[in-house]
Amino acid sequence: MNDVLHNIWTGITNAQPLDQINLVLGITGVWLMIKRNLWAFPVGLAAVTVQGILFWQATFYADAKLQVFFFGSLVYGWWHWTRDKGDAPELPVTRLSWAGRGLYLLAAVVLCLGWGAWQQAHTDAAQPFRDTFIASFSIAGQILQVRKHLENWLAWIAVNAVAVVAYWSADLAFTAFLYAVFLVMALFGLRDWHRAWKKEQASRG
Repeated sequence: MNDVLHNIWTGITNAQPLDQINLVLGITGVWLMIKRNLWAFPVGLAAVTVQGILFWQATFYADAKLQVFFFGSLVYGWWHWTRDKGDAPELPVTRLSWAGRGLYLLAAVVLCLGWGAWQQAHTDAAQPFRDTFIASFSIAGQILQVRKHLENWLAWIAVNAVAVVAYWSADLAFTAFLYAVFLVMALFGLRDWHRAWKKEQASRG
């Protein structure tokens, strides 16, 4: 246990400045998103830009390119949350139908399996399906989030839970710790957005 705590502390204190900035932006952006604050979008744009730079420097080019998608979706989300709220204080939280949930889940699973099979056949990825699960469900979560659907937090809970187990099993205690922080934040996000949804439903009464 002491070794784990030491690894986590070392990861925090010895990280490069850009990594530390990325950590602060990531946690701040998620906290603002939990609070449904529009500042989540500019902070998120800064976070994915820094993340893209870090991935590119580490030669993780596919991950770096994925940040371009996240950047575009955040721009769209900022516009959608601002324009489509009308005269209301904020765009309301919504929930998908069971059919809608099934379609998102099916799309994420198909993308994961297809992408994972391609990686397994054409790359030397150690765990191709784990990587594509995280990427596919992150894409689904991002789309659901900018559309302000409650179910986005379920996708992020799944992503973060898988990441915690994957990085812990790889003895990457610091990285597993970071995803554990995001997992807890996603649980709070689900709770807070559900409360907001219930309040909205009660007001329509």
